[in-house]
Amino acid sequence: MSATQLQRGAADGTSLPPLTNGPHRKRLGLVALVATFGGLLFGYDTGVINGALRPMTLDLALTPLTEGIVTSSLLFGAAAGAVGGGRLSDGWGRRKTIILLAVLFFAGTLACVFAPSFEVMVLGRVILGLAVGGASTVVPVFLAELAPYEIRGSLAGRNELMIVIGQLAAFVVNAIIGNVWGEFGGVWRIMLAVAALPAIALFFGMLRMPESPRWLISKGRSQEALEVLKTIRSVERAQAEMADVKHLADEERASKATSWGALKDKWILRIVLVGIGLGVAQQLTGINSIMYYGQSVLVEAGFDSSGALIANVAPGVIAVVGGVIALTLMQRINRRTTLLLGFTLTTACHFLIGIASIVLPVGNAARPFVILFLVVAFVGSMQTFLNIAVWVMLSEIFPLHVRGFAIGLSVFCLWIANALLGLFFPTLVAGVGITGTFFLFGIVGILALIFIYTQVPETRGRTLEALEEDVTTGAIYLVHKKESAGIS
Repeated sequence: MSATQLQRGAADGTSLPPLTNGPHRKRLGLVALVATFGGLLFGYDTGVINGALRPMTLDLALTPLTEGIVTSSLLFGAAAGAVGGGRLSDGWGRRKTIILLAVLFFAGTLACVFAPSFEVMVLGRVILGLAVGGASTVVPVFLAELAPYEIRGSLAGRNELMIVIGQLAAFVVNAIIGNVWGEFGGVWRIMLAVAALPAIALFFGMLRMPESPRWLISKGRSQEALEVLKTIRSVERAQAEMADVKHLADEERASKATSWGALKDKWILRIVLVGIGLGVAQQLTGINSIMYYGQSVLVEAGFDSSGALIANVAPGVIAVVGGVIALTLMQRINRRTTLLLGFTLTTACHFLIGIASIVLPVGNAARPFVILFLVVAFVGSMQTFLNIAVWVMLSEIFPLHVRGFAIGLSVFCLWIANALLGLFFPTLVAGVGITGTFFLFGIVGILALIFIYTQVPETRGRTLEALEEDVTTGAIYLVHKKESAGIS
């Protein structure tokens, strides 16, 4: 067997020593737990506005326009944070960047809690957005670079699970505080203040966590990388992975193509466009419109404000259940299959919600409960088959030398799509109602299915190095075409 074949065997994982249990597995789990506090904060800070917005509107005298600005300011900040966080993590390190993000989470929370006016609230939300965007970029990459290829999907997917746990926590906190202390002024400030606790936990936790070994190797710090790998792998496995990653990193340093310059390579450009398409398609399902404006949607469906606040917990619960199921699917079902199934189900839910709002007019006693059921089915489909799969793919499809930049650019576009929906969703519902809004989401879902089927490659069951080799040569698309044509 040639040296090239041996190298490919290592990259595909076929010649790596098997995973073993021991202290290193527990250490890997602890590192993942601490890092995913960034995802928990992501979820809480994006979800808390769902219940805090109505009392905040009264206290700060917000108009429909300024409500949209308060909601979307975090999202536009997240777009900037995604690009900045990705670039910063490439140069400064994944671990240090996450520590900085914890500081931003805490500072943004304080600014929002003590905001005396609309302007200060927007500033605080932008600071939180920078942290959320940075976390959405850096944490998945950090986890993917630490994970063995056999469990990369489930380990990297834990961040998305923590996001929905954070959103559920926000919905529960909102429901409890809103119904128990709702008559007191400034109740929304208490809702926002809860986010300070996980921010503190993330900061102090990450101080004791290691740096990404793949990032260390990319900076020529091979001995440090090996020491880190030995804490989260068996010694034999650490040494085998080290040799493979180092070889690829040496080749990348020789190419000297990073950031925007790397896009001159047609295959790098294509995979970045695939990443952007995945991120935007995920947002155009409208999932975060439900997470931000779920209470308003349920009021539109027929619930009163108090009932909607409680009913809004149901989508949060099903999101967590779906996330748990999704982690098991990551290691059993191909990524493309999962995405195609997910977009099929969510698109069907969109059309059913639109049809239900026509068949069951306002005033019909069944209308709010049927629409709530369909919204829960939509969120469950989204979390089980789409959200975790999209974030895992974004963390693993890009080559090491542009990974932070490429995921940052992809997530920037994701957050811009998210922000535009957050800004205009109330106007859209007011203009065309639930019916027209969800029919539009359904049409976009059909377009997303076509995109996934024709453009997105498969990534499950391979090392990051094997994926990188095929991405940079274009071979990953040839494999996809052969599979689609039924050629072995």
